[in-house]
Amino acid sequence: MSTLIKNGLFFSGMPDEKAIKQDILIDDSGRIQEIGDSNSFSDVDAEIIDVEGKWIVPGFVDSHTHYDAEILASPGLKESARHGVTSIILGSCSVSAIFNSPEDTADSFTRVEAIPREIMLPLLENEKTWNSPKEWKAYINKLPLGINVASFIGHSDIRMKALGIKRSLTDNVSATKAEEDAMLNMLNEALDAGFIGLSTMDNPWDKMDGDRYWSHKTPSFYSSWKERKSLIELLRKRDAVLQGAPNLVTRVNTLNYMLSSSGIFRKPLKTTMIAMMDLIGDRYIYPLIAIASRSINDLGNANFRMQSPPCPFTVYYDGVDSVMFEEFPSGEALRHLAKELDQRNELITDTNFRDNFKKEIKKKFAPKVWHKDLSKAVIIDCPDESLIGKNFYEIAEEKNSHPVDVFLDTIIKYDKKIRWTTTIANDRKEKYKSLYNFPYNLISFSDAGAHLNNMAFYNFPLKMMKIVQESIDNGNPIMTMEKCIWRLTKEQGDWFNLDCGHLAKGKLADLVLIDPEKFKNITENVEIAPIQEFDNYDRLVNRNEGVVSLVMVGGKRIFENENFVPDYGKSKKYGRFLEKIATN
Repeated sequence: MSTLIKNGLFFSGMPDEKAIKQDILIDDSGRIQEIGDSNSFSDVDAEIIDVEGKWIVPGFVDSHTHYDAEILASPGLKESARHGVTSIILGSCSVSAIFNSPEDTADSFTRVEAIPREIMLPLLENEKTWNSPKEWKAYINKLPLGINVASFIGHSDIRMKALGIKRSLTDNVSATKAEEDAMLNMLNEALDAGFIGLSTMDNPWDKMDGDRYWSHKTPSFYSSWKERKSLIELLRKRDAVLQGAPNLVTRVNTLNYMLSSSGIFRKPLKTTMIAMMDLIGDRYIYPLIAIASRSINDLGNANFRMQSPPCPFTVYYDGVDSVMFEEFPSGEALRHLAKELDQRNELITDTNFRDNFKKEIKKKFAPKVWHKDLSKAVIIDCPDESLIGKNFYEIAEEKNSHPVDVFLDTIIKYDKKIRWTTTIANDRKEKYKSLYNFPYNLISFSDAGAHLNNMAFYNFPLKMMKIVQESIDNGNPIMTMEKCIWRLTKEQGDWFNLDCGHLAKGKLADLVLIDPEKFKNITENVEIAPIQEFDNYDRLVNRNEGVVSLVMVGGKRIFENENFVPDYGKSKKYGRFLEKIATN
């Protein structure tokens, strides 16, 4: 049957199109047949859904995820879908699961993205029948997708395949001409299959897993910009996207990404880079990046975008099991010995190591993402329950000891059994107006599907909507709600050349019903829920009961009243592979 959604406040996804009460008629193919007032559909034979008091909005777009493993086992991608995300992009940060063997692929993913290797590797060994983008797309299209999926091809993926894993992870080794041509052919294959572009990585934190190349950086890191030149020019020629992350320690090669995007005497290159945040540990970086981004776009005729999470960036640690410790030498040394606890603990007891650790976390002017302020690190779980709720400075005062000594002693004693949390960015709400309205960022960067025990931003669109609505209610609006929803939907669909994020006649009905009266249920709290298809592996999730009343993908209900439809993600297909729209 056709479906008629009646009496909802309708947001099309256009920023300047005022939301008004409208009805939407969706035909049995899942496309929007008509949009109009209640008098337009008096004689229609359709299932009627009355949504009085609710908002009808386009499905949200999450343009930075790492669902490459989870989609194989759980193609419903429930933790995004339940929050109204109907389109995601995977293959981020230079890692994709296309060209290489299961072991090589797992080793490039699991440490840096904090996905359990003991689950991902057997999953790939069991499922991976493809060795090309075309074959992967055919596999994905046969899955019972819950939501829509687009993908980058990973630079580490193609470099590892072209050079072989050993050469791709060796310092001062550049690709030969034949290897450069092989990478170019692989990128062309991906773009021909509808992939949206190439993801790269220059951050030294990103390390390999497994026993063979443990603690080597991922292959993209070892590639020079000269080696990438032909890849970048192909992206430019085909109007594809370059996604990347700079070296977050030195940050100097941020300029490489910006200059590559420049369109002076040539075609601009769509380039997006992580991440634009108001960092507690480096308050200067946000305004500097804003100035640089505006300058390269306005003066350099670039098409450059940062990626920005719209809410407090809060992370959770089990001991020192976090990529953030790769940021400084002493933390890097601890992470390197993660598999050798006796050696690691011996290192921690060394006086010189402790002295260096103290010096490194106190450096005020060193570039940093984690603020390294132990007074902002709150223990939330520990075998010694007397420590729960305290930060390491408070415990140090009680013990008349140095906070670093307290921290390191607890790591020796409890290892991953001590769990603590801290917010590293976006803690100042007064900065949200400039962040949300900055024209050269994309409001995204959830990392959904990765860092399963470290963070949860699956509901970031709802958090942004709540913050904007509160500002409207308080008489000091950050922006209109129409613009807010556009930033979370159509703006990203358009920038990535994807057919999503917009409700209009003839479009497939990927939409969400929002109950604004339930915005109070959107909080910064996280919960733990198992991924059943990952051997019930626990991960952090978000919950906001009643805010999302209904989610439809392709005009079909997938989530309603806090429940997924029967057999969701198991048999029936709702989502689709989103190919890059061809441009002139």
